[in-house]
Amino acid sequence: MDVHEYQAKELLASFGVPVPKGAVAFSPDQAVYAATELGGWNWAVKAQIHAGARGKAGGIKLCKTYHEVRDAAANLLGKRLVTIQTGPEGKPVQRVYIEVAEPFDRELYLGYVLDRKAERIRVIASQRGGMEIEEIARTEPEAILQVLVEPAVGLQAFQARELAFQLGLNIKQAQSAVSTIMNAYRAFRDCDATMLEINPLVVAQGDRVLALDAKMSFDDNALFRRHNVADMHDPSQQDPREAQAAEHNLNYIGLDGEIGCIVNGAGLAMATMDMIKHAGGTPANFLDVGGGASPERIATALKLVLSDPKVSAVLVNIFAGINRCDWVAKGVVQACNTVDVKVPLVVRLAGTNVEEGRKILAESGLKLITADTLAEAAEKAVAAYRSVAGKAA
Repeated sequence: MDVHEYQAKELLASFGVPVPKGAVAFSPDQAVYAATELGGWNWAVKAQIHAGARGKAGGIKLCKTYHEVRDAAANLLGKRLVTIQTGPEGKPVQRVYIEVAEPFDRELYLGYVLDRKAERIRVIASQRGGMEIEEIARTEPEAILQVLVEPAVGLQAFQARELAFQLGLNIKQAQSAVSTIMNAYRAFRDCDATMLEINPLVVAQGDRVLALDAKMSFDDNALFRRHNVADMHDPSQQDPREAQAAEHNLNYIGLDGEIGCIVNGAGLAMATMDMIKHAGGTPANFLDVGGGASPERIATALKLVLSDPKVSAVLVNIFAGINRCDWVAKGVVQACNTVDVKVPLVVRLAGTNVEEGRKILAESGLKLITADTLAEAAEKAVAAYRSVAGKAA
Protein backbone atom coordinates (compact mmCIF):
# COMPACT_ATOMS: atom_id res chain seq x y z
CA MET A 1 0.00 0.00 0.00
CA ASP A 2 1.25 3.47 -0.93
CA VAL A 3 0.56 6.77 0.84
CA HIS A 4 0.74 10.41 -0.19
CA GLU A 5 3.78 12.59 0.45
CA TYR A 6 2.14 14.53 3.28
CA GLN A 7 1.12 11.29 4.99
CA ALA A 8 4.64 9.89 4.71
CA LYS A 9 5.98 13.10 6.21
CA GLU A 10 3.52 12.89 9.09
CA LEU A 11 4.82 9.42 9.88
CA LEU A 12 8.46 10.45 9.54
CA ALA A 13 7.94 13.52 11.74
CA SER A 14 6.39 11.33 14.44
CA PHE A 15 9.70 9.42 14.54
CA GLY A 16 11.78 12.60 14.77
CA VAL A 17 12.72 13.08 11.11
CA PRO A 18 12.88 16.85 10.35
CA VAL A 19 10.47 17.95 7.60
CA PRO A 20 9.50 21.43 6.36
CA LYS A 21 6.27 22.91 7.71
CA GLY A 22 3.30 22.08 5.55
CA ALA A 23 -0.46 21.50 5.40
CA VAL A 24 -2.81 19.64 3.07
CA ALA A 25 -5.59 21.42 1.16
CA PHE A 26 -8.57 20.17 -0.84
CA SER A 27 -9.56 23.48 -2.46
CA PRO A 28 -7.86 26.70 -3.61
CA ASP A 29 -9.30 28.60 -0.63
CA GLN A 30 -7.93 26.00 1.78
CA ALA A 31 -4.55 26.28 0.04
CA VAL A 32 -4.44 30.05 0.62
CA TYR A 33 -5.52 29.62 4.23
CA ALA A 34 -2.79 27.00 4.74
CA ALA A 35 -0.17 29.38 3.31
CA THR A 36 -1.25 32.19 5.65
CA GLU A 37 -1.14 29.85 8.64
CA LEU A 38 2.29 28.48 7.72
CA GLY A 39 3.76 31.94 7.29
CA GLY A 40 6.81 32.80 5.24
CA TRP A 41 7.10 34.33 1.78
CA ASN A 42 7.70 31.32 -0.43
CA TRP A 43 5.62 28.18 -0.71
CA ALA A 44 5.60 25.00 -2.77
CA VAL A 45 2.20 23.75 -3.93
CA LYS A 46 2.54 20.01 -4.53
CA ALA A 47 0.05 17.72 -6.23
CA GLN A 48 -0.59 14.64 -4.08
CA ILE A 49 -0.62 11.43 -6.10
CA HIS A 50 0.88 7.98 -5.62
CA ALA A 51 3.70 8.51 -8.10
CA GLY A 52 7.03 10.24 -8.42
CA ALA A 53 8.49 12.63 -11.02
CA ARG A 54 5.74 15.17 -10.24
CA GLY A 55 8.03 18.14 -10.69
CA LYS A 56 8.88 17.26 -14.31
CA ALA A 57 5.16 16.84 -15.03
CA GLY A 58 4.22 20.25 -13.62
CA GLY A 59 2.85 18.87 -10.37
CA ILE A 60 4.95 21.14 -8.14
CA LYS A 61 4.60 24.93 -8.29
CA LEU A 62 6.76 27.46 -6.42
CA CYS A 63 4.75 30.49 -5.33
CA LYS A 64 5.64 33.89 -3.83
CA THR A 65 2.15 35.35 -3.29
CA TYR A 66 -1.20 34.11 -2.04
CA HIS A 67 -2.65 34.70 -5.51
CA GLU A 68 -0.04 32.38 -6.99
CA VAL A 69 -0.86 29.77 -4.34
CA ARG A 70 -4.56 29.98 -5.23
CA ASP A 71 -3.90 29.75 -8.97
CA ALA A 72 -1.49 26.83 -8.57
CA ALA A 73 -3.96 24.89 -6.43
CA ALA A 74 -6.83 25.64 -8.83
CA ASN A 75 -4.76 24.43 -11.81
CA LEU A 76 -3.77 21.18 -10.10
CA LEU A 77 -6.91 20.13 -8.24
CA GLY A 78 -9.31 18.03 -10.27
CA LYS A 79 -6.89 17.26 -13.09
CA ARG A 80 -5.16 13.97 -13.90
CA LEU A 81 -1.40 14.31 -13.57
CA VAL A 82 0.61 12.20 -16.01
CA THR A 83 4.19 11.38 -15.04
CA ILE A 84 6.68 8.78 -16.22
CA GLN A 85 5.53 6.59 -13.31
CA THR A 86 1.75 6.82 -13.81
CA GLY A 87 1.38 5.63 -17.37
CA PRO A 88 -0.59 7.56 -20.01
CA GLU A 89 -3.82 7.50 -17.98
CA GLY A 90 -2.28 9.51 -15.11
CA LYS A 91 -3.63 9.79 -11.57
CA PRO A 92 -6.30 12.16 -10.21
CA VAL A 93 -5.21 15.09 -8.05
CA GLN A 94 -7.74 15.46 -5.24
CA ARG A 95 -5.53 17.27 -2.74
CA VAL A 96 -2.45 19.48 -2.70
CA TYR A 97 0.24 19.95 -0.09
CA ILE A 98 1.28 23.49 0.78
CA GLU A 99 4.81 23.59 2.13
CA VAL A 100 7.12 26.37 3.23
CA ALA A 101 9.83 26.60 0.57
CA GLU A 102 13.08 26.93 2.51
CA PRO A 103 16.34 27.69 0.70
CA PHE A 104 18.85 24.85 0.75
CA ASP A 105 22.44 24.29 -0.26
CA ARG A 106 22.59 20.66 -1.35
CA GLU A 107 20.34 17.81 -2.49
CA LEU A 108 21.06 14.26 -1.34
CA TYR A 109 19.32 10.92 -1.80
CA LEU A 110 18.31 8.55 1.02
CA GLY A 111 16.29 5.37 0.60
CA TYR A 112 15.38 2.19 2.45
CA VAL A 113 14.14 -0.93 0.75
CA LEU A 114 13.31 -4.46 1.82
CA ASP A 115 15.82 -6.59 -0.07
CA ARG A 116 14.03 -9.95 -0.31
CA LYS A 117 17.00 -11.72 -1.86
CA ALA A 118 19.37 -10.69 0.93
CA GLU A 119 16.57 -10.91 3.55
CA ARG A 120 17.78 -7.60 4.91
CA ILE A 121 16.84 -3.94 4.91
CA ARG A 122 19.10 -2.15 2.45
CA VAL A 123 19.94 1.52 3.02
CA ILE A 124 20.81 3.44 -0.16
CA ALA A 125 22.29 6.93 -0.24
CA SER A 126 23.88 9.21 -2.80
CA GLN A 127 25.24 12.73 -3.18
CA ARG A 128 23.18 12.97 -6.41
CA GLY A 129 19.87 13.94 -4.85
CA GLY A 130 16.88 15.08 -6.86
CA MET A 131 17.46 12.43 -9.53
CA GLU A 132 15.76 9.10 -10.11
CA ILE A 133 17.78 6.39 -8.36
CA GLU A 134 17.59 4.31 -11.56
CA GLU A 135 19.17 7.19 -13.47
CA ILE A 136 21.95 7.48 -10.88
CA ALA A 137 22.62 3.74 -11.07
CA ARG A 138 22.80 3.94 -14.86
CA THR A 139 24.98 7.02 -15.21
CA GLU A 140 27.05 7.01 -12.02
CA PRO A 141 26.90 3.63 -10.29
CA GLU A 142 29.93 4.54 -8.18
CA ALA A 143 27.89 7.39 -6.62
CA ILE A 144 25.51 4.96 -4.89
CA LEU A 145 26.29 4.10 -1.27
CA GLN A 146 24.71 1.01 0.27
CA VAL A 147 24.46 -0.55 3.72
CA LEU A 148 22.86 -3.88 4.60
CA VAL A 149 21.23 -3.89 8.05
CA GLU A 150 21.71 -6.93 10.27
CA PRO A 151 18.22 -7.76 11.60
CA ALA A 152 19.45 -8.94 14.99
CA VAL A 153 20.91 -5.55 15.93
CA GLY A 154 19.31 -3.09 13.50
CA LEU A 155 20.96 -0.09 11.89
CA GLN A 156 23.89 1.05 14.01
CA ALA A 157 24.95 4.65 14.63
CA PHE A 158 28.44 4.03 13.22
CA GLN A 159 26.88 2.89 9.94
CA ALA A 160 24.81 6.09 9.78
CA ARG A 161 27.93 8.18 10.53
CA GLU A 162 29.86 6.45 7.75
CA LEU A 163 27.06 7.24 5.32
CA ALA A 164 26.89 10.86 6.49
CA PHE A 165 30.60 11.46 5.93
CA GLN A 166 30.57 9.58 2.62
CA LEU A 167 27.86 12.03 1.56
CA GLY A 168 30.40 14.80 2.01
CA LEU A 169 28.78 16.46 5.03
CA ASN A 170 30.67 18.50 7.62
CA ILE A 171 30.58 17.73 11.35
CA LYS A 172 27.42 19.68 12.19
CA GLN A 173 25.59 18.49 9.09
CA ALA A 174 26.66 14.91 9.77
CA GLN A 175 25.23 15.06 13.30
CA SER A 176 21.86 16.11 11.90
CA ALA A 177 22.08 13.53 9.11
CA VAL A 178 22.89 10.66 11.51
CA SER A 179 19.79 11.48 13.55
CA THR A 180 17.69 11.61 10.37
CA ILE A 181 19.09 8.34 9.00
CA MET A 182 18.51 6.49 12.29
CA ASN A 183 15.01 7.88 12.84
CA ALA A 184 13.97 7.19 9.26
CA TYR A 185 15.15 3.58 9.75
CA ARG A 186 12.98 3.31 12.87
CA ALA A 187 9.99 4.62 10.92
CA PHE A 188 10.64 2.09 8.15
CA ARG A 189 10.98 -0.81 10.61
CA ASP A 190 8.22 0.05 13.06
CA CYS A 191 5.60 0.80 10.37
CA ASP A 192 6.26 -2.43 8.42
CA ALA A 193 7.29 -0.46 5.34
CA THR A 194 8.70 -2.11 2.23
CA MET A 195 10.10 1.09 0.72
CA LEU A 196 10.99 4.55 1.99
CA GLU A 197 12.53 7.14 -0.32
CA ILE A 198 13.58 10.63 0.72
CA ASN A 199 14.52 12.39 -2.49
CA PRO A 200 15.78 14.94 -2.04
CA LEU A 201 17.20 15.01 1.46
CA VAL A 202 18.43 18.59 1.62
CA VAL A 203 21.02 20.49 3.63
CA ALA A 204 19.26 23.71 4.68
CA GLN A 205 20.42 26.83 6.49
CA GLY A 206 21.95 26.27 9.91
CA ASP A 207 23.41 22.92 8.81
CA ARG A 208 19.99 21.29 9.19
CA VAL A 209 19.15 18.17 7.18
CA LEU A 210 15.49 18.02 6.07
CA ALA A 211 13.32 15.50 4.22
CA LEU A 212 12.09 17.71 1.38
CA ASP A 213 10.14 14.88 -0.25
CA ALA A 214 9.12 11.42 0.91
CA LYS A 215 7.54 8.28 -0.53
CA MET A 216 6.56 5.21 1.49
CA SER A 217 5.07 1.82 0.65
CA PHE A 218 3.84 -0.69 3.21
CA ASP A 219 3.35 -4.43 3.52
CA ASP A 220 -0.36 -5.14 2.95
CA ASN A 221 -0.12 -8.24 5.12
CA ALA A 222 0.90 -6.15 8.15
CA LEU A 223 -1.83 -3.52 7.92
CA PHE A 224 -3.98 -5.37 10.45
CA ARG A 225 -1.55 -4.24 13.15
CA ARG A 226 -0.84 -0.79 11.67
CA HIS A 227 -4.26 0.86 11.82
CA ASN A 228 -2.76 4.35 11.58
CA VAL A 229 -1.19 3.38 8.26
CA ALA A 230 -4.24 1.48 6.98
CA ASP A 231 -6.39 4.58 7.58
CA MET A 232 -4.19 6.49 5.12
CA HIS A 233 -5.31 4.36 2.19
CA ASP A 234 -6.65 6.44 -0.74
CA PRO A 235 -8.75 4.27 -3.12
CA SER A 236 -8.89 7.07 -5.70
CA GLN A 237 -5.25 6.39 -6.55
CA GLN A 238 -5.97 2.77 -7.46
CA ASP A 239 -7.38 1.30 -10.63
CA PRO A 240 -11.14 1.19 -9.83
CA ARG A 241 -11.19 -2.48 -10.77
CA GLU A 242 -8.39 -3.22 -8.31
CA ALA A 243 -10.26 -1.35 -5.57
CA GLN A 244 -13.42 -3.33 -6.34
CA ALA A 245 -11.45 -6.59 -6.33
CA ALA A 246 -9.94 -5.76 -2.94
CA GLU A 247 -13.45 -5.34 -1.50
CA HIS A 248 -14.19 -8.96 -2.46
CA ASN A 249 -10.75 -10.29 -1.42
CA LEU A 250 -9.77 -10.97 -5.02
CA ASN A 251 -6.20 -10.46 -6.21
CA TYR A 252 -6.55 -8.41 -9.39
CA ILE A 253 -4.05 -6.43 -11.45
CA GLY A 254 -5.15 -4.79 -14.69
CA LEU A 255 -2.92 -5.20 -17.75
CA ASP A 256 -3.06 -3.99 -21.36
CA GLY A 257 -4.09 -7.16 -23.18
CA GLU A 258 -7.33 -8.52 -24.62
CA ILE A 259 -7.74 -11.95 -22.99
CA GLY A 260 -9.19 -11.89 -19.49
CA CYS A 261 -7.98 -14.49 -16.99
CA ILE A 262 -9.80 -16.04 -14.04
CA VAL A 263 -7.55 -18.49 -12.22
CA ASN A 264 -7.24 -20.00 -8.74
CA GLY A 265 -3.74 -19.67 -7.35
CA ALA A 266 -1.11 -17.02 -8.05
CA GLY A 267 1.38 -19.48 -9.54
CA LEU A 268 -1.20 -20.96 -11.89
CA ALA A 269 -2.28 -17.43 -12.84
CA MET A 270 1.29 -16.55 -13.81
CA ALA A 271 1.61 -19.78 -15.81
CA THR A 272 -1.70 -19.04 -17.54
CA MET A 273 -0.54 -15.58 -18.59
CA ASP A 274 2.75 -17.02 -19.85
CA MET A 275 0.88 -19.64 -21.88
CA ILE A 276 -1.39 -16.99 -23.42
CA LYS A 277 1.71 -15.04 -24.48
CA HIS A 278 3.25 -18.24 -25.83
CA ALA A 279 0.12 -18.84 -27.90
CA GLY A 280 0.39 -15.37 -29.41
CA GLY A 281 -2.08 -13.46 -27.24
CA THR A 282 -1.83 -10.84 -24.52
CA PRO A 283 -3.40 -11.19 -21.03
CA ALA A 284 -5.75 -8.41 -19.95
CA ASN A 285 -5.31 -9.01 -16.25
CA PHE A 286 -3.93 -11.07 -13.41
CA LEU A 287 -6.82 -12.41 -11.32
CA ASP A 288 -6.45 -14.98 -8.56
CA VAL A 289 -9.82 -15.99 -7.07
CA GLY A 290 -8.06 -17.92 -4.31
CA GLY A 291 -8.85 -21.31 -2.87
CA GLY A 292 -12.56 -20.71 -2.39
CA ALA A 293 -13.72 -20.52 -6.00
CA SER A 294 -17.41 -20.41 -5.04
CA PRO A 295 -20.15 -19.52 -7.55
CA GLU A 296 -20.38 -16.06 -6.02
CA ARG A 297 -16.63 -15.44 -6.34
CA ILE A 298 -16.59 -16.71 -9.93
CA ALA A 299 -19.52 -14.40 -10.77
CA THR A 300 -17.80 -11.42 -9.13
CA ALA A 301 -14.54 -12.21 -10.92
CA LEU A 302 -16.32 -12.51 -14.26
CA LYS A 303 -18.04 -9.14 -13.80
CA LEU A 304 -14.70 -7.61 -12.88
CA VAL A 305 -12.91 -8.99 -15.94
CA LEU A 306 -15.73 -8.01 -18.31
CA SER A 307 -15.73 -4.44 -16.95
CA ASP A 308 -12.54 -3.92 -18.99
CA PRO A 309 -13.73 -2.81 -22.46
CA LYS A 310 -10.56 -4.20 -24.06
CA VAL A 311 -11.40 -7.80 -23.08
CA SER A 312 -12.41 -9.79 -26.18
CA ALA A 313 -12.20 -13.30 -24.69
CA VAL A 314 -12.06 -14.81 -21.19
CA LEU A 315 -10.10 -17.85 -20.04
CA VAL A 316 -11.21 -19.58 -16.83
CA ASN A 317 -8.48 -21.95 -15.63
CA ILE A 318 -9.27 -23.80 -12.40
CA PHE A 319 -7.23 -26.57 -10.82
CA ALA A 320 -9.43 -28.11 -8.13
CA GLY A 321 -7.58 -29.42 -5.11
CA ILE A 322 -9.40 -28.34 -1.98
CA ASN A 323 -12.28 -27.36 -4.26
CA ARG A 324 -14.10 -29.75 -6.56
CA CYS A 325 -14.54 -29.30 -10.29
CA ASP A 326 -18.30 -29.91 -10.07
CA TRP A 327 -18.60 -27.03 -7.61
CA VAL A 328 -16.53 -24.79 -9.86
CA ALA A 329 -18.57 -25.81 -12.93
CA LYS A 330 -21.79 -24.91 -11.11
CA GLY A 331 -20.18 -21.58 -10.26
CA VAL A 332 -19.30 -20.91 -13.89
CA VAL A 333 -22.84 -21.79 -15.03
CA GLN A 334 -24.39 -19.62 -12.32
CA ALA A 335 -22.05 -16.77 -13.17
CA CYS A 336 -22.93 -16.96 -16.87
CA ASN A 337 -26.63 -16.88 -15.97
CA THR A 338 -26.18 -13.75 -13.85
CA VAL A 339 -23.59 -11.92 -15.96
CA ASP A 340 -24.16 -10.90 -19.57
CA VAL A 341 -21.19 -12.58 -21.26
CA LYS A 342 -20.85 -11.22 -24.80
CA VAL A 343 -17.33 -12.53 -25.49
CA PRO A 344 -16.05 -16.09 -25.97
CA LEU A 345 -15.57 -17.92 -22.68
CA VAL A 346 -12.96 -20.71 -22.53
CA VAL A 347 -13.09 -23.01 -19.50
CA ARG A 348 -10.43 -25.47 -18.48
CA LEU A 349 -10.98 -27.63 -15.39
CA ALA A 350 -8.58 -30.11 -13.82
CA GLY A 351 -8.35 -31.95 -10.54
CA THR A 352 -10.94 -33.38 -8.17
CA ASN A 353 -14.22 -34.50 -9.80
CA VAL A 354 -13.13 -33.17 -13.18
CA GLU A 355 -15.43 -35.49 -15.15
CA GLU A 356 -18.49 -34.37 -13.21
CA GLY A 357 -17.49 -30.76 -13.76
CA ARG A 358 -17.10 -31.20 -17.51
CA LYS A 359 -20.48 -32.93 -17.67
CA ILE A 360 -22.15 -29.98 -15.92
CA LEU A 361 -20.61 -27.59 -18.43
CA ALA A 362 -21.60 -29.75 -21.39
CA GLU A 363 -25.23 -30.02 -20.22
CA SER A 364 -25.57 -26.35 -19.27
CA GLY A 365 -26.67 -25.22 -22.72
CA LEU A 366 -24.20 -22.36 -22.60
CA LYS A 367 -21.90 -21.47 -25.48
CA LEU A 368 -18.72 -22.41 -23.66
CA ILE A 369 -15.41 -23.47 -25.17
CA THR A 370 -13.85 -26.23 -23.10
CA ALA A 371 -10.27 -27.49 -23.02
CA ASP A 372 -8.45 -30.36 -21.30
CA THR A 373 -4.98 -28.83 -20.98
CA LEU A 374 -3.64 -25.37 -20.25
CA ALA A 375 -1.88 -25.19 -23.62
CA GLU A 376 -5.09 -26.11 -25.43
CA ALA A 377 -7.08 -23.58 -23.40
CA ALA A 378 -4.62 -20.79 -24.19
CA GLU A 379 -4.64 -21.61 -27.91
CA LYS A 380 -8.45 -21.67 -27.99
CA ALA A 381 -8.66 -18.38 -26.09
CA VAL A 382 -6.26 -16.69 -28.53
CA ALA A 383 -8.15 -18.14 -31.51
CA ALA A 384 -11.45 -16.92 -30.07
CA TYR A 385 -10.02 -13.44 -29.52
CA ARG A 386 -8.70 -13.29 -33.09
CA SER A 387 -12.09 -14.40 -34.39
CA VAL A 388 -13.79 -11.58 -32.49
CA ALA A 389 -11.17 -9.06 -33.58
CA GLY A 390 -11.56 -10.20 -37.21
CA LYS A 391 -15.31 -9.71 -37.10
CA ALA A 392 -14.90 -6.29 -35.52
CA ALA A 393 -12.51 -5.30 -38.29
